[in-house]
Amino acid sequence: MRVLPPGARALILCAVLAACACAAPALTDPGTPWPAVALLCALCLGCELLADCRLLGGRVPGGTGAFFPVVLAAVFLLPPSAAALAALPGGLAAGVAQRPVWVRRTWHAAQQACAAWAAGQAYRLLDGPATLGGAGSGAAGYPGRVADFPYAVVPAGAAAVAFCLVITALDGAVLATAEHRPAVTAWRGLPARSLSPYCVHGLAGLMTAVMWRSPYGVPAALPALLPMYISSWVFAQYTRERTAHQATIRALVQAVDIKDRYTRGHSERVGQASAMIARELGMADDRMEVVRIAGILHDVGKLGVPTRLLRKDGPLTPEERKVIELHPEYGHEMVRGIGFLGEARSAILHHHERVDGSGYPYGLAGEQIPVLARVVAVADSFDAMTSTRSYSRARPVPVALAELERCAGAQFDPAMVRALVDAIGRHGWHPVVTSDDDVQVAAPRSSAPAPARGAGSGA
Repeated sequence: MRVLPPGARALILCAVLAACACAAPALTDPGTPWPAVALLCALCLGCELLADCRLLGGRVPGGTGAFFPVVLAAVFLLPPSAAALAALPGGLAAGVAQRPVWVRRTWHAAQQACAAWAAGQAYRLLDGPATLGGAGSGAAGYPGRVADFPYAVVPAGAAAVAFCLVITALDGAVLATAEHRPAVTAWRGLPARSLSPYCVHGLAGLMTAVMWRSPYGVPAALPALLPMYISSWVFAQYTRERTAHQATIRALVQAVDIKDRYTRGHSERVGQASAMIARELGMADDRMEVVRIAGILHDVGKLGVPTRLLRKDGPLTPEERKVIELHPEYGHEMVRGIGFLGEARSAILHHHERVDGSGYPYGLAGEQIPVLARVVAVADSFDAMTSTRSYSRARPVPVALAELERCAGAQFDPAMVRALVDAIGRHGWHPVVTSDDDVQVAAPRSSAPAPARGAGSGA
């Protein structure tokens, strides 16, 4: 707990107390169906432990929610407080990759217990238990009735949405307090990205609950979980491939950072600014990720430039500048065979083109320059101006934005400049990587600064 900020510690403590308050009534309620609670607790624990099974090719990546269908089945089968109790074992057993391990596990357990209780309340508010029918199998049943489809999907869907909203609300809160992210940034996109997976978990949980209540009982309920484990296996393969891609990108960036000490952290910040521009332009999530990768790798070609030029104190001679201006072509050659980079390769090659046609390496102009290259060009120059280099001091963020606006239409695409100005005006500039001591951090602003002289350059 010592490594966590006070705000994050307070949030975790509040979540634990809330989880205890949610689950405590089950301990004193004589109507708690303890056999069903014990069996669902064991299933939650078993599903999480099974995530390490070698049949899945190694641990299922964190966040896939291997036991969420069981938790949601508990929501449908048990009273809210008992459902909160059933969620605890899986959360406590959840695999975590970062320390402090037990603090993170406690957080997961408390988070899921609160979410299960809220989902249970939503489910009962819509009279969900009456839609399951069944013979009863350790949980309160409705003997002689069959599940009421399709109406049974409505309260189950509401419960899954409530579960999702509580989980994502707490996720955003812990990101904001533990990593000092702005609240808007911490929560942005979380519910939208999470809603579909939780609805799928809810459907699997509903099928489990319906089979549980059937005359065949618990043995019939377990096969309903099989599709979720198949999807977990597929997702595990996808995540391992994605992890390998990220490792490749990280290795390339680290190689550039080691060679050019003055731009350490520059690549990640350009990726972050590029993603902000892409988001402001309304690009789809998958293309926004490509833009971010293009920003991170835009300077990979510097691996082919002599180190003495990259570390030279003072201005470059014309001959030395010509050598450095080859780095976009070097970078394109280096990544040409990396298939997953896709459109990012063209951004690496053309991020030093200018809209007036006076850039390099090919002198492309206007719409001839790929869109992603125009995005990265603005992000690259912005970070170059707001970071201290061997040949210049960092400029304040408002001055750098004014300079970009002054050069819009000649050096930069005006739409990309406007997107960055609007994004920083709305959300501020909070670089994730701040290796340079003089990187500027700016809060959101409401008006543009006065123009300044001297164009920035990422070269």
